[in-house]
Amino acid sequence: MMGKLQHSVYALLFISLSVTILYVSREFLIPLTLAGILAMLFVGLCDKLEKKGISRALSALIAVILLLLGIGTIVFLLTWQLNDLTTNIDGMKQRLISLFQNLKDWINESFDISSNQQDEIIKEQGGSSEGAGSMLASFATGMLDALVNMILIIVYIYLFLYYRSRIKKFILKLVPFNQEQKAKKVLQQSTRVSQQYLSGLALMILALWIMYGIGFTLVGVENALFFAILCGILEIVPFVGNITGTSITVLAVIAQGGQTDQIIGVIVVYLIVQFLQTYILEPLIVGEQVNINPLFTIMVLVLGELIWGIAGMVLAIPLLGIVKIICDNIPALMPYGYLIGTDRKKKTNLIDKIKSSFSK
Repeated sequence: MMGKLQHSVYALLFISLSVTILYVSREFLIPLTLAGILAMLFVGLCDKLEKKGISRALSALIAVILLLLGIGTIVFLLTWQLNDLTTNIDGMKQRLISLFQNLKDWINESFDISSNQQDEIIKEQGGSSEGAGSMLASFATGMLDALVNMILIIVYIYLFLYYRSRIKKFILKLVPFNQEQKAKKVLQQSTRVSQQYLSGLALMILALWIMYGIGFTLVGVENALFFAILCGILEIVPFVGNITGTSITVLAVIAQGGQTDQIIGVIVVYLIVQFLQTYILEPLIVGEQVNINPLFTIMVLVLGELIWGIAGMVLAIPLLGIVKIICDNIPALMPYGYLIGTDRKKKTNLIDKIKSSFSK
């Protein structure tokens, strides 16, 4: 009894220490972790290329180029649609000013606060020109940091793919010889979970682009493709992403002078897409590869946001999936793997079904 209690105390201390290290070292660990997860997506491709006689350096470079092409395609689509959006920006600005003035008039009539008093309150809350300059400087600094981190992530991905055999051998050297096969199994399962999660997520985003694009076009949203792409990309942030994308679309429709039926139409499109995504697309495309119950899915998303912000929410689920695999293969940690898992039978995703059909 005391032995089990002692193990539990040690586990809690280890978790607390890990969370502290993750928070303090987040600027270093976020790009490194994101690169590691993305590199796992291309391990299978690099292995196939190397079996055909392509050098490891070239196969890693091809993987990085494919990733950059994918990112470049998304940026091109957004920029292309954004150019059309900027042509209507003056009209949207005038509508927003009109809406803001109507809001000020309503506040004046309802709470007897004049427009001048409202302006003074806004200035006191940081609406001065100095505050705007500070926000602009912060935005520029944030964009520069994002660019540096993007370059760093690309370099990390290439190096992870190039040195993946050495990294694997290093991990195997850390475990006792009689545990080497189990360690190999954990590495294979972790890589497989990351690959399936990321590839399933990519297919999900593509499906969301199509559904939102059709729905927003039928509703009559201006620049429907831009908002469809935006809502799809925000899917990388679980739970929060779809709501955020739809909220932005609703605000844009209001700014474009859309009527009530258009706003209701956008919300109806969101609800229909959510239904199709939850009950049809997710079981078919993604399945339950990570195999984590909803309670710990939400908990790890909240914890990820507290420690690493948006990046933590993006990385939380695949990382917890890897942690569960480790727990399931270490006897002392099996209770924790059981706690965060689910008893539902693991479903086969669309990618696995296609592979199995070709292998028959």
